[in-house]
Amino acid sequence: MRGPRRAGAGRASRVDHSRRGYGEAVTTNQDRWARWVLQRRDAGDVRVRQRGASQMAVYRAGVLDRAAVTDGDVLLDVGTGDGLIGFAALERVGPGGQVIFSDISAELLAECRRRADADGLLERCRFVQVGADDLRGVADRSVDVVTTRSVLIYVQRKQAAFAEFFRILRPGGRLSIFEPINRFTVMEEGDCLFGLDVAAVADLAAKLRRAYLSVGTEQDSMLNFDERDLLRWAQAAGFTALELDYRAEIEVAEPLPSTDWDVLKKTAPNPLAPTFEEALAQALTSQERDRFEEHVRAVLASGMPGRKTLATAYLRAIRP
Repeated sequence: MRGPRRAGAGRASRVDHSRRGYGEAVTTNQDRWARWVLQRRDAGDVRVRQRGASQMAVYRAGVLDRAAVTDGDVLLDVGTGDGLIGFAALERVGPGGQVIFSDISAELLAECRRRADADGLLERCRFVQVGADDLRGVADRSVDVVTTRSVLIYVQRKQAAFAEFFRILRPGGRLSIFEPINRFTVMEEGDCLFGLDVAAVADLAAKLRRAYLSVGTEQDSMLNFDERDLLRWAQAAGFTALELDYRAEIEVAEPLPSTDWDVLKKTAPNPLAPTFEEALAQALTSQERDRFEEHVRAVLASGMPGRKTLATAYLRAIRP
């Protein structure tokens, strides 16, 4: 499928996050962001998690290398998730630096805090529950570096996010962003569904595509921008020395996350999307599900590689 990719509260504190974007704070324990990061993106399978981690390491290095992090820097990682970038940044800022972990998910921030405490890093960390488009609690001109990875796709007010990045950076501060460009891979008709060859069940694949499309439209935050918009928003916010690295891949052979359908069907490509299993239940009849799953199991058993179609962008900019 050429579509969006995988880039402890009581009752009184519960909030409805069913349509919530990454610009709003969430207080519900195990909110959708935490559920995806901690479970749904890999179905809790160690092998799937390890395979994903190798790709995430590439993205992490790309963001941090472009940020030119130096000893003593104060770095804010926006939408930190499980701390992929934040913890690696601690090594680069050194003992005299600090990393601010920010996220809308209280549960994910708690996970990061627990890890920092266990690793003896807590004194060099700060944790702020805020959205990317309203970084209240972070003072003007107080950080040297802002990083994000696959965060703006969930933010409706992207221009506001860039304005906030500009506000909190000191003069000479660096912004380093990675985003998947989902508009490039929006769900076109074809014989590939999330990397799987589905030509033999194209009629059922079409129904599944509609199920995934039902979670959003072209106006939704995941699809309503491309790499040119990133440049435009950064420039409008006041950033200079903009550098953008864009990469597109079309139907490139790649190992699938798992060859076990019982694992693969429990994964979701992003926090807003259903799992394969949920989409099958929503879109297909019992007989159709049986036919689709029989085909997929045969494809996986054949050893046929997956096919990746993906576009990504790294953006680096300076706050004058």
